[in-house]
Amino acid sequence: MSAESAGPGPEPGPAPEPGPLCPEHGQALKWFCFSEGRPVCAVCTELGGRCQGHRIRPAEESAEELRNKIVDQCERLQLQSAGITKYVAEVLPGKSQRAVSMASAARELVIQRLGLVRSLCETEEQRLLEQVHGEEERAHQSILTQRVHWAEALQKLDTIRTSLVDMLTQMDDLQLIVSQARKEQEIFERTEEAEGILDPQESKKLSFDETCAWSPLLTQLWATAALGSLSGTEDVRIDERTVSPFLQLSDGGRTLTFNAKKSKACADGPERFDHWPNALAVTSFQAGLHAWVVNVQNSCAYKVGVALGQLPRKGSGSDSRLGHNAFSWVFSRYDQEFCFSHDGQHEPLGLLRCPAQLGMLLDLQAQELLFYDPASGTVLHTHRASFPGPLFPVFAVADQTISIVH
Repeated sequence: MSAESAGPGPEPGPAPEPGPLCPEHGQALKWFCFSEGRPVCAVCTELGGRCQGHRIRPAEESAEELRNKIVDQCERLQLQSAGITKYVAEVLPGKSQRAVSMASAARELVIQRLGLVRSLCETEEQRLLEQVHGEEERAHQSILTQRVHWAEALQKLDTIRTSLVDMLTQMDDLQLIVSQARKEQEIFERTEEAEGILDPQESKKLSFDETCAWSPLLTQLWATAALGSLSGTEDVRIDERTVSPFLQLSDGGRTLTFNAKKSKACADGPERFDHWPNALAVTSFQAGLHAWVVNVQNSCAYKVGVALGQLPRKGSGSDSRLGHNAFSWVFSRYDQEFCFSHDGQHEPLGLLRCPAQLGMLLDLQAQELLFYDPASGTVLHTHRASFPGPLFPVFAVADQTISIVH
């Protein structure tokens, strides 16, 4: 078929619109000047052009590189999205199931352990109450026995007295003299019988023994509960007026540092300890429950506890030495030896390790002083006494430093 007989061919499409042109040279902007940050034409890049010596690159090549970067970023985003989708679809459900399972196991563990503690507490409560009841019955029975004994003794004494009174009232002088030998024997026997009845004596058997209610387990549980119920330890500070001249007070009244050389800067006063390296707190405790902690890890020679305000301050005698008088109750350490001291009585304490901190728990309602290890909550020693007055936290250090924790 000839070209003339062929039908008309497709009409040509519209010509592509020319890209932006260089305003200076009227040529297409096919280059990019990175120095000026704008597209330029080929003439601008030639010798003598405005971009001569600049960092330039074909625009198409730069665009292709940028497109490749965008494609790479899109692929990374797609992979990231796929990872997140897989995590949400596969991992999170497992996490949720494990969380439910672990929460259930934790719940069961709490219930089991508290149930065991509750059972132990109930058993201990029953045991102690039975001991208290038994001790009450024993004391009561002892008192009843004493009542019967002394009732019989009173009756016997009354019989003897009545017999002797009858001799005086029913016999005249002659009868008394005639029967002198027989009556003297009778009087001797009556007197001997009366002397055989001893006067009442104080006996522990007649008193209720309060130690029947003491239990290491109860003490430990109570101390843990008491410490948990407190909002925090007391803000105990040391009274500068009481600080020994062998000690230096710092850290806002909370740290004591031992100095073997006596300081001459301390003005002597009635409150100050002048020989032993002691110090008292500013405030005292008169009622309630109180706790404070002392950092003792740097010292191998210290004493901490409580003391009455009338604790003597002067001289080298036992009156002002902590634990050697009736005015102070202290936990002390010397090298590797630990003990509780009061009124010259020293009770050794077998500690397995040296505590870094030492806590004191003072319950004035129950008249108890506990020393415990804050790190483990272990009660190191318990002292029960009738404290005769307000108590001040007291401190002594003869090696390095100790400080009140706040």
